[in-house]
Amino acid sequence: MTRFLRFFRPSHQHTAFSATVLLMGAVMLSRVVGYLREAYIAFAFGAGPQTDAYVAAFTLPDWLNYIVAGGAASITFISIYTRFLAEKRDADAQKAFSIIITVMTVVMIVGTMVTEIFTPQFVRWMFNGFSPEQVELCVYLTRILLPAQIFFYVGGVVSAVLLSHRLFLFPAFGPLLYNVFIILGGVLGGRHFGIASLAYGALAGAFAGPFLASVIGAARIGTGYRPSFDVTNPAFREWVKLSVPLMLGVSLVTADDWILRHYASSGIGDIARLNYAKRLFAVPIAVLGQATGQASLPFFARLFNEKRLSEFAATVNDSVYRVAAASFLATGWMMAAALPLIDLVYRRGRFLFSDSQTTATYFFWFSLSLALWSAQGLYARAFYAAGDTLTPMVAVSLITAASLPIYALLFGKFGVVGLAIASDIGIGINLLALAWLLDYRKLVSLGELQWGELGKSGLTAIVAGGLGFRVAQIVPLSTSGHGSRAADLLRLGMITVTWAAAVAGGLWLLRSRLPLDLRRRKATAYPGVAQGESTEIIRTGAQP
Repeated sequence: MTRFLRFFRPSHQHTAFSATVLLMGAVMLSRVVGYLREAYIAFAFGAGPQTDAYVAAFTLPDWLNYIVAGGAASITFISIYTRFLAEKRDADAQKAFSIIITVMTVVMIVGTMVTEIFTPQFVRWMFNGFSPEQVELCVYLTRILLPAQIFFYVGGVVSAVLLSHRLFLFPAFGPLLYNVFIILGGVLGGRHFGIASLAYGALAGAFAGPFLASVIGAARIGTGYRPSFDVTNPAFREWVKLSVPLMLGVSLVTADDWILRHYASSGIGDIARLNYAKRLFAVPIAVLGQATGQASLPFFARLFNEKRLSEFAATVNDSVYRVAAASFLATGWMMAAALPLIDLVYRRGRFLFSDSQTTATYFFWFSLSLALWSAQGLYARAFYAAGDTLTPMVAVSLITAASLPIYALLFGKFGVVGLAIASDIGIGINLLALAWLLDYRKLVSLGELQWGELGKSGLTAIVAGGLGFRVAQIVPLSTSGHGSRAADLLRLGMITVTWAAAVAGGLWLLRSRLPLDLRRRKATAYPGVAQGESTEIIRTGAQP
């Protein structure tokens, strides 16, 4: 019990395995609260013009964060800070931290002021299908949300310090607090401020969660900060060199939401329904991909900085295999369970069964790309750990530009469903490009990926998902156009039991090693150091 409680101590330094478990648990809890957030929004505001304007209002703030800070302040900083720690250059690490925080906070403040001024022009250009009332509301909400990016940026850099020290607790729970404050904003201020209460909650949540939680964590370990504008500092220049490609490039991982909102703005409620589907789809992405990637980056960076390149490549391939294989299996369940799941999660208040049917269709198509989203995050972090941001960002920027005609073509042919399909195609091309480039650069070999095990998982997922879907047809979900909670639960239960039995049987028949590999606890801060061996090795970063 004492060992378990020590796992949740803020000062506990995690292994790769324990960090992944902690982050998966925190992300899962955050996504549960995120579900409550989305369910509340669906209940209170449904899928209409106001909700479209609210979702669209996040676009310019996200764009500001991406363009000014590269959307990856912590990612680029971790590789530098981790190297300084490995070389026992703590003073240099602290100085680089102070300069980056000072300079870029000023840049973010100036950027926020400029975007506040030009918000109306951006909204009218980006969402040309909005009515004048929607444009006015979207401008108002956007201006509330813009200052939050300052807190996200500073919190991201401070989180990088904690992650470099293998302290994951405070960064893990920042998003949880963010979601809680959005809900509180709506519940406490919804009657007086309407949907703007959600934006005020998001602003408060950005301060309390990503910013304040990380700052408290950094203060507990004695991370010093002294304002400094020493832009000639070599570490700051290195950080700029790494970050500029991220600032100038546009990854489809980020741009996908912007593109979806742009095209969907011409239909009432389409942005909202796409967003509900994408947010629920983001739950398994976060648990399987984001948490694993966030936990893995410091260890990828340490292995690469110590020139342990064979272990670096093996660790990346092993992470991709496990995440992708698990994602294949989850996809089978998600596609079969799309309608009862969406209906159970969202249908209440102003969100009707007809909204559930449309949203479930989008969720069905998004689910196809779960493994692609999860694996590409790990490949991208392998590049960042190697100190190379230029190569992947040039590639993904070209892919984003090349994907735009695909979105336009499929939207024109299939409507909003075509946007979901285009999203799958784009992220698939994105993944293939990153994997090929890592192989071409001789960093991570594609030939050493466990293709046979991935094939077994994929085949099992197809059979399990198909059986689950067929069995579920026994239970009708709708009577006279109105769904039933009991029918949702019954169909979901039948799908889950059938899927689980088919997965267990399929993996056993195919003699898959996946169940054993997923339980294996060998991954630590240094692959090869078994769980329970000298904690001093992990704590000090010494060679085993």
